[in-house]
Amino acid sequence: MDAEEFRRRGKEMIDYVADYLENIRERRVFPEVEPGYLRKLIPGEAPEEGESFENIFKDIERVIMPGVSGFICYFI
Repeated sequence: MDAEEFRRRGKEMIDYVADYLENIRERRVFPEVEPGYLRKLIPGEAPEEGESFENIFKDIERVIMPGVSGFICYFI
């Protein structure tokens, strides 16, 4: 990733966080996942090669966000 792509991707992530905070009232207060849910959604070992930012970004919503508590983030 060169400096220009880093800037662009960083801005995309800032927009994602800002959108999340603006729409936090639409998110669940408590996650509907069980402890350990993440283990079966991610590979058991690190990949040999990196993934595209697009795939990583999709995984944020698909894998990470179901376990995030809106209750905690609301007060930050």
